[in-house]
Amino acid sequence: MTTLDAGTLDPCQEDSTAAPWEYVASWIIYGPLVTFWIAMGLRYRDFAIATLANPHIPTGGLCGESKSGILSQFPTSESTWVAPWQVFTTGQDSMRRAADAMERLDLSFPVVLKPDIGCKGAGVRLIRTQDRLSETLALYPDNIPVMIQHFIPYEGEAGIFYSRLPNEDIGQILSMTFKSSPFVVGNGVSTLHELILDHPRAGTVPHVYLPRLTGRLDEVPSPGEVVSLVFTGNHSKGSLFRDATHLITPALTKRIDAILRRLPDSHHGRVDLRFASVEALREGRQFQIIEVNGIDSEPIHMWASGTTLASIWRTQFRFYGRAFRIGALMRQRGFRSKGAFDMLRQWRRQSALIARYPSSD
Repeated sequence: MTTLDAGTLDPCQEDSTAAPWEYVASWIIYGPLVTFWIAMGLRYRDFAIATLANPHIPTGGLCGESKSGILSQFPTSESTWVAPWQVFTTGQDSMRRAADAMERLDLSFPVVLKPDIGCKGAGVRLIRTQDRLSETLALYPDNIPVMIQHFIPYEGEAGIFYSRLPNEDIGQILSMTFKSSPFVVGNGVSTLHELILDHPRAGTVPHVYLPRLTGRLDEVPSPGEVVSLVFTGNHSKGSLFRDATHLITPALTKRIDAILRRLPDSHHGRVDLRFASVEALREGRQFQIIEVNGIDSEPIHMWASGTTLASIWRTQFRFYGRAFRIGALMRQRGFRSKGAFDMLRQWRRQSALIARYPSSD
């Protein structure tokens, strides 16, 4: 809880209500994409050819990939652009392993703890204390790889979608989206539960926010006290997205391209990062990467306020269509996919893991 810092969020978006389609059944959002994927697979005679857009990432980053497996491909020279991280497995000695990792990285609280394999913000938590760390690790089954990562103190967070055809000298930023958390402001009278129900956006989809704050709903925030409703920067968890594609600059494109070119044969995906200011980000400086996602990463501007269901479908077709095109070009260079059954195996494995993770913040 903090006091209100004016200007941290676009007021028009904070005050907007959730669109009717934002939290509908996933088949409504992704059903047309499945049909599109099948059509593209028939066209290119390989249902997994899109995975070749990033051939050194399992399934091209469609599902089942390791976050650390991607970040570890960065050479040491680029490590300053990535938030320090360490992976360990859960189990009886989880706390000792976490302490060892924090010591090696010279980290202090707060830190971010998240599963090494997952999607859509599953299991991501901001850990502020030793007790919270112990409590969270105890919720995991044994032998689950988890990542502990430096919490980047920059206020801004963005998802930047990068794409480069194999024959292009420099890649493009196709989409940039700013992420933020909805919040409520205490009045010294209303409970947190009541404030959420009165919120113009959160009140229309309380099922997204209330379960995450179980145990705190009867608290009465003091006047002016700000309570953030979500930490994880994912739409399905309730974060707010604002399309910032118009703010992309040649300097930012050059910087992102230079960084991602150091990942072997990485052509298509989204970089999630935190940044000090919009001005600095546009100049290609003062940011750190949280993670790099492959072809399953969405161009998240499609979740910005004011978009339509039809525009979401068009965006999906455009971006996944480009992944298929890149994959076809990589096939011409001798790369071969592992086939649709491997994608299915990886998806089932990832789904089974996610079902065992604790809830996210």
